[in-house]
Amino acid sequence: MKKHILLVDGYNMIGHWPELRKLRDDNLEDARDRLIELLAEYKAQKGWDVKLVFDAHFAPGVKQTYNQHNLEVIYTATKETADECIERLTHELRGRHTQIIVATSDMTEQNVVFGLGAARMPASELAVELKIVQKRIDSLAKRTQTRRSPNRIEPRPDVARKLEQMRRGLKE
Repeated sequence: MKKHILLVDGYNMIGHWPELRKLRDDNLEDARDRLIELLAEYKAQKGWDVKLVFDAHFAPGVKQTYNQHNLEVIYTATKETADECIERLTHELRGRHTQIIVATSDMTEQNVVFGLGAARMPASELAVELKIVQKRIDSLAKRTQTRRSPNRIEPRPDVARKLEQMRRGLKE
């Protein structure tokens, strides 16, 4: 069985997805956070290893790698582009039982990683994949909710109010 690794050019996705572009125009950090959330859901559903790469271009001098929502987030070194980092990772991670998929709409980068043996996924295709995953998550959530047995005894309104106040830690 092959291991799948998805390498994502973060700012490329933000620039190509309308929802993220709008967020970016107001606050770049919000756009990055939303992309991380979306990819974490994708990872959870697909079971793939996902690495999200951001250029240091927008965060100069900050080279770091950390996990957020079980997703590896990489900020490149100051003089390294996301493309260079993705190419390096593609070369380092490739193997006989590993399928690397690179998500970017940069045609030059797609050609380079294809030459290194990786599959290519444009931003628009990843957006469609994320919508499919979101529909699966919504469907699973609905099925889970319908399986739960509803409360059989409905409390009186005054009891329900007191219980809600207790739940919230409020005093009467």
